[in-house]
Amino acid sequence: MKTDRSHTLYQKALKLMPGGVSSPVRAFRAVGGDPLYIREGSGSHITDEDGNEFIDYCMSWGPLVLGHAERSVINAIRRTARLGTSFGTSNRYEVQLAQLIKKRFKSIDMVRFVNSGTEAVMSAIRLARGVRKRDKIVKCDGCYHGHVDQLLVAAGSGLATFGTPDSAGVTGSAAQDTIVVPFNDILAIEKVFSRDHDSIAAIIMEPVPCNYGLIQPHPDFLHRVRDLCDRYGILLIFDEVITGFRLAPGGAQEYYNINADITTMGKIIGGGLPVGAYGASKKIMKNVSPLGAVYQAGTLSGNPLAMAAGIQTLKQMHKLNAYTILKEKTEKLSRTLLPVLDKHRGRVLFSRLESIFAFNFTAGTSVDTLEDIKKCDMGLFARFHGEMLRRGIYLSPSGYEVGFMSTAHTDQDIETTAAAAAESLDAVLV
Repeated sequence: MKTDRSHTLYQKALKLMPGGVSSPVRAFRAVGGDPLYIREGSGSHITDEDGNEFIDYCMSWGPLVLGHAERSVINAIRRTARLGTSFGTSNRYEVQLAQLIKKRFKSIDMVRFVNSGTEAVMSAIRLARGVRKRDKIVKCDGCYHGHVDQLLVAAGSGLATFGTPDSAGVTGSAAQDTIVVPFNDILAIEKVFSRDHDSIAAIIMEPVPCNYGLIQPHPDFLHRVRDLCDRYGILLIFDEVITGFRLAPGGAQEYYNINADITTMGKIIGGGLPVGAYGASKKIMKNVSPLGAVYQAGTLSGNPLAMAAGIQTLKQMHKLNAYTILKEKTEKLSRTLLPVLDKHRGRVLFSRLESIFAFNFTAGTSVDTLEDIKKCDMGLFARFHGEMLRRGIYLSPSGYEVGFMSTAHTDQDIETTAAAAAESLDAVLV
């Protein structure tokens, strides 16, 4: 595999950007080697600056549910760009996309567009505090919500404790109002709610954690959290930046038949362009400026290019019956991998939920908690990632991240991937 061009670009980038990248995991530190510089994408494939072609399962970390450079989405961007890229004013596209989101999410009456998932979460937290007039937030260990100071915290010394800063630059005062509890541990959450409910504004969680492995909620866990929130007057915030429009048209809330009080979104609703959003009932959203006292603004919020790409993506997904296609393709990948996984039973686990999947190098039979993920062998994943890359398969460059299927992946892609996985697992699990 030629890497001269990517290597040259990386050496230049190291002198210009921290770690040579615009986002840490892109540096390949978790899997070794230099990062690849991607030149173009088409369908399920990407090509780097050296001309190497890969079947892509990162899919820009999830947004490209229709694949790279999907024709109708690109055409929508082109049509919109010809009329102007940004106006700093309201535009018709944000109205159309808001209507589509409201139609699909029963818990949302009104939505505010922002520019990233992090910005959506930051705004949702501020909104919850403004509505409830309380300061503390509860988060689940293992759920990632962007680089928001209050949520970039780790669990303290013991179960259900106040958070401690998990990054330099996050102050103790920013972290002290965040309480960290284990995901899937309803007793820990109930303990915290019972103790501190008078000071807790909200609990925020990924309904399905996808940034620290793929952790599926235990049966009834989400509904029991919903019940506790109702009992104690605490708002429930679902971070659906990944699961929104990925698990179902109404996200994890439709998939698990549950409503959140506030929802954050991103990724798919921008069709591959920078985007974020948060939404809730009219009663909650009327607290956002200019209607209420919770201030939030953004120069490029509701950018017409991102709105147009998101609209077309959602329309095309509906036209294709995308969720059936995605599920069938991911099930086929799972079936095709079965023989090689059986061969290495007790050493590697392939888990999936609809069109999201993960490889975990573990002796366990399931990954249900953060502790299960911590027991996985990330060194083996790094070697596996390298072997797959050499065989033309691009996985997310971290064992803590997940993979994504798109409607553009073909049966041949899946067969090629399974064959590459068989060879790669034989190479690393000797």
